[in-house]
Amino acid sequence: MNNGARVTVVVASKDRLGALSRSLPLHPRPVILVDNGSTDGTATFVKRHFPDVHVVEAGRNLGAPARNIGVQMAETPYVAFADDDSWWAPGALERAADVLDAYPRLAVLGARVLVGPEERLDPVSEQMRHSPLGVEPDLPGPSVLGFLACGAVVRKEAFLDAGGFDDVIFFFGEEERLAVDLAAKGWGLAYVDDVVAHHHPSPSRDPRGRQVLAARNAVLTAVLRRPWRVVARRTFQALRGGSAGREGLRTAVRRLPRALAERRELPTSVERARRTLERTDG
Repeated sequence: MNNGARVTVVVASKDRLGALSRSLPLHPRPVILVDNGSTDGTATFVKRHFPDVHVVEAGRNLGAPARNIGVQMAETPYVAFADDDSWWAPGALERAADVLDAYPRLAVLGARVLVGPEERLDPVSEQMRHSPLGVEPDLPGPSVLGFLACGAVVRKEAFLDAGGFDDVIFFFGEEERLAVDLAAKGWGLAYVDDVVAHHHPSPSRDPRGRQVLAARNAVLTAVLRRPWRVVARRTFQALRGGSAGREGLRTAVRRLPRALAERRELPTSVERARRTLERTDG
């Protein structure tokens, strides 16, 4: 039951019980937790100590697509994503729902994400704030073609229309493909500075592993949606990215058949906007 709420918080987590025990009390309800096959007792603990949280046990690690389950189950028109180490500022989701109500083409609201106890502005939020794509008259802030999942509120209808997150990318950088697919369908994505999320990430347990994933998924996302010259450029960047980049490229090869099967190039206007952002990002 959503009890009149307009936003459901969806969290996907795996083996992060300590972080969840701190963040779950901070989420406005309703909350759906999709547990990606944790072995640390997450599901049992949350059911016992947070009985108002709807726990879905995936039984295995579904990666970012675990969030799709939560979105499908949500009984509200909007869904706010949170990581196990992030939460929304008081009043943020009410403000987000007001904005989404007022702008019916808006599919993704990108929030201002403040990192750590010192509340540093996340670099991605900084980039979105200064997006070169400008402000469209039917959107509430600068247009963007990417977002941070832990700082995003989505329109359920649009998210499902674009297929949600996909298991070719699986995890890390999963937002890019969804963002361009939403834009290709005519939906809008915008940054809204007065909607705030907090993110207190623990030190990366595997920084090299993340570099591998970043290289792999940059190539795969290009194969899925971008012109072949972009695929070539990202492949070359991976090759020049040291051992992590080369490993990322090797792991991408195993996923290429599925990526190629799902490949479709973007409309010219979306591809042009994506290139504009890339030129700005250097």
